[in-house]
Amino acid sequence: MILAIDTSTDMSSVAIYGPARGVLVEHTWLSAREQTTQLLPVTQRAMSLVGVSVRDLTGIAVATGPGSFSGVRIGLSAAKTMAYALRIPLWGVPALDALAYSQVAVTAAQVCAVLSLGRHRMAWALYRTKGTRWQRLTPYSNCTAAEMADAIKALRSNLATLFCGEIGADVAATLQERLGSEAAIAPAAAGVRRASYLAELAIQRANRGESDDPATLQAIYLQPAVAQAMQT
Repeated sequence: MILAIDTSTDMSSVAIYGPARGVLVEHTWLSAREQTTQLLPVTQRAMSLVGVSVRDLTGIAVATGPGSFSGVRIGLSAAKTMAYALRIPLWGVPALDALAYSQVAVTAAQVCAVLSLGRHRMAWALYRTKGTRWQRLTPYSNCTAAEMADAIKALRSNLATLFCGEIGADVAATLQERLGSEAAIAPAAAGVRRASYLAELAIQRANRGESDDPATLQAIYLQPAVAQAMQT
């Protein structure tokens, strides 16, 4: 029974996921800057709806960013505290991975997951399913919409790209202008991060015998024009 938490940006999500039964409850909402006061009550309410107590939890999944500094910190702090107090496994999952994972299972296109960082900058990474395995194709990056479009165009993959996530009208216009028919924008509802996908990725890590140490698990923070090392 896994509790999944994602507070990477203004949009937050929590879910209770049982590997045998799937999603038991999920709550996704626009928390803005109220995550500190809202996260615990929302989590408690979600658990009460399905009759789950903290004693029933066998693991915690948490989004490690990228995203807002305070948002990522709030989710990580709560997850680490619970995992340590309950002595149950903790799995950190990048927020972009969870967002892309919600799309790659249903499309043959390559998927670009996008999160808003404010001040006209965004975090993004490109993903694609190859055979039966989905993988990240690019590093996590922090740049403008124009720079993101140019970077994807330079890859010359000859595939259409489905952009999903926090994509405003101005960003969508830039992508269409620079990529034309090679860019498709997922509907807003399809671009919302859902904690249940975070839980599924955590279960995949658990099945590989992996977990994270609450004392050493770190957030992913991106500086402009700086990318994290590629992981596949």
